[in-house]
Amino acid sequence: MNKILDEIEKKVINGIRLTREDGIALFESNNLTWLGYLADIVRQRVSGDYVYFNVNRHINLTNVCTARCDLCAFGCDADSAQSYTMTKEKALEIAIQAAKDSDLRELHIVSGLHPDWPFTYYVDVIRALKKALPHIHLKAFTAVEITYFAKISGKSVTEVLEELQNAGLDSMPAGGAEILSDRVRAEICPKKATATEWLEVAHTAHKLGIRSNASMLYGHIETIEERVDHLLSLRKLQDETGGFQTFICFPFHPNNTELGKRVDRTSVWDELKTMAISRLLLDNFKNIKAYWVMLTLPIAQVALGFGANDIDGTVSEEKIMHAAGAKSATSLSKEDIIAAIRQTGRIPAERDSMYNIVKIL
Repeated sequence: MNKILDEIEKKVINGIRLTREDGIALFESNNLTWLGYLADIVRQRVSGDYVYFNVNRHINLTNVCTARCDLCAFGCDADSAQSYTMTKEKALEIAIQAAKDSDLRELHIVSGLHPDWPFTYYVDVIRALKKALPHIHLKAFTAVEITYFAKISGKSVTEVLEELQNAGLDSMPAGGAEILSDRVRAEICPKKATATEWLEVAHTAHKLGIRSNASMLYGHIETIEERVDHLLSLRKLQDETGGFQTFICFPFHPNNTELGKRVDRTSVWDELKTMAISRLLLDNFKNIKAYWVMLTLPIAQVALGFGANDIDGTVSEEKIMHAAGAKSATSLSKEDIIAAIRQTGRIPAERDSMYNIVKIL
């Protein structure tokens, strides 16, 4: 190991914040077991042996989308044979059916950017869901969607968030961050929120008391430096607001995407390396999620040894990642998740959406 990596190890052991140069050096290292060793030290320090999960249900209101990003296999035009739209009544029907499971604690709601729906549709959906299921946490709409709602409504981001919050929005999911680089976004998602807009929405939400998640979609055209800068942008905002609950690494799935015609799927090696480095650089994030939908359950289990302490939840009918060729199941039972965590020697901890422990299993 070279002198720079020796110094990084000393910093990690002593709880000293890593720099941009440290992050680049970590990505340039291929000593995966060493990276996992360091990430596991930090994971143990911040959360012990608990691995969090929740019982949740995904609802995607539509796949019709104006952005039509090259990285996405989910969005389509309104006249596509694959397109669908969901009425408020249909969303409510799905949610009420899901809530028959007494363990359900969260609805995760994200959609395409529909060209014709008014902002009031989204407010009405949240209001109807909260009225029917007041005990269920509503985690809905990415920063990209919030930016779009502001555009179509003529309202400010603050006004949009306040209206949704008053209707029953509890927190926000992580999607749409991709890589927080204007160079990258201009190529892979030019029609949706800029890097600055994404960060500004998160900042505004946190100031309003709306917690959110953060993410990074990697393994396409970004450079190592852009990955590090992305992570440091999130770390800086977390220093300012403390509003991020968890960070999620999303490896790019190329199948059925325009971008996938020139980019191959990244490796498991890269997935585990990125997980570990995210844990090391994001020193102000307690929770790092090994999202089994993207990684597959076996790799998510391994990722628990590379800094992750959360494995997401039951999900129930994930559509967006599977449109891009994800090979994982579209849902898992609570029992399957518990068994997977126990197989790693960790302690399953069922949580609510705010990371309060509901039950140790």
